[in-house]
Amino acid sequence: MTPLAPLVTRFFRHHLAVEKGASQHTIASYSYAFKFLCRHVSNRLGKAPSALALEDLDAHMIRDHLAHLESDYRNTPRTRNLRLTAIRSFMKYVEYEVPSALEQTRQVLAISNKRTVDRLINHLTREEMKAVLDAPDPNTRTGLRDQAMLYLGFAAGLRASELVGLRLDEIELEGPYPSILVRGKARSRRRLPLWREATRALRAWLAVRGAVPTPEVFLNARGEALTTSGFTYIVKKHARVAAQQCPSLSKKNIAPHVLRHTCAMISLQATGDIRKVAMWLGHSSLKSTEIYLRADPTEKLNTIEKALPPDLRRGTFPVEDQLIAWLSGRKLSGVNPWGETTNSEHSIQNST
Repeated sequence: MTPLAPLVTRFFRHHLAVEKGASQHTIASYSYAFKFLCRHVSNRLGKAPSALALEDLDAHMIRDHLAHLESDYRNTPRTRNLRLTAIRSFMKYVEYEVPSALEQTRQVLAISNKRTVDRLINHLTREEMKAVLDAPDPNTRTGLRDQAMLYLGFAAGLRASELVGLRLDEIELEGPYPSILVRGKARSRRRLPLWREATRALRAWLAVRGAVPTPEVFLNARGEALTTSGFTYIVKKHARVAAQQCPSLSKKNIAPHVLRHTCAMISLQATGDIRKVAMWLGHSSLKSTEIYLRADPTEKLNTIEKALPPDLRRGTFPVEDQLIAWLSGRKLSGVNPWGETTNSEHSIQNST
């Protein structure tokens, strides 16, 4: 039997972090998936997680675990597939580390993803976005911070991790073109110019931030770097306040990524160029940006206006007499074509 714990430890510490150069977010996501996997297998076999063996993670156990995620934890097929991606990555690593487990790993790698439904993205209208941006109180220190975070997240189309990870030395507010340096996925970087209002909001926050040694721009109440979960709380809190002024917000599930989607939709409608939207969002492939084309009706309306639809042959349809149509297709209770009440009790009374 091959102990599982040393393999998992080397997979995260050496293979992902050193050899693959995976980001901290990827490592955290994979470790989250393995936490649930090890707990499930431990409960099934009655072993401590640290006492599990590689042979315990066969294809049957992995399928059972994925079904458990969907049934007990209500994971969507998309989340289920993400968990399976982490397991596959580990099994590919095991192929070279433990050649004797080749048949086991290939059986696990053969487990297929579930088909997912491509839903339209959730984004805000200009009026809804303005209501959210106006929700923080600019007369308080916390309000200035929240206002700057919301505006910067929306105007720059930042991911939550990119926003909370933004550092002071990555901001350039002097000169004719204020900008920020964004560290995106897979260690990619992009420099984005700032809107005038975004610059003003950022300056207002930096004026009251104080000389805290934390390198990150946005801080929590303890003077530490704000986390993604902290930013999620801030967005939802102000969305609830904004819903009082803009009732349509109460029907939407607003999270930090909705700000990014809203930025992309407004940029697409303004430029009509998906390549510019991809460049602004930091997408390495246009395939990731195509989701905004499905949600934006502008391109489809242009297609309709430019197309020349064929004419249909017109005809005349004979109109049936009102009384005959009423007797043929409707109940004898209710209102007849002449507006008179025709319920059965009234008819009986009249007949007597």
